[in-house]
Amino acid sequence: MKNSRLTHYWRKNLSYLIVLLSVWFFISYGCGILFANTLNAYQIGGFPLGFWFAQQGSIYVFVIIIFVYVWLMNRLDREFEVDEK
Repeated sequence: MKNSRLTHYWRKNLSYLIVLLSVWFFISYGCGILFANTLNAYQIGGFPLGFWFAQQGSIYVFVIIIFVYVWLMNRLDREFEVDEK
């Protein structure tokens, strides 16, 4: 792969990482800590929503983010023709 294509590939990869980790940070820190009191007005499964995000929600979101990252990277690999065929 040419150097410019390689640079573009890694920039897209890093942009995916930054966006996905920002989402995880917002869900785990924002919903679990910063906005917990506001979210506690609602309940899920009998527990306040802020508590749920702090205890389980951020883990679920992280697992979903892993699958989204794999999907995005497979698509990016095909675009730059570096996928495993």
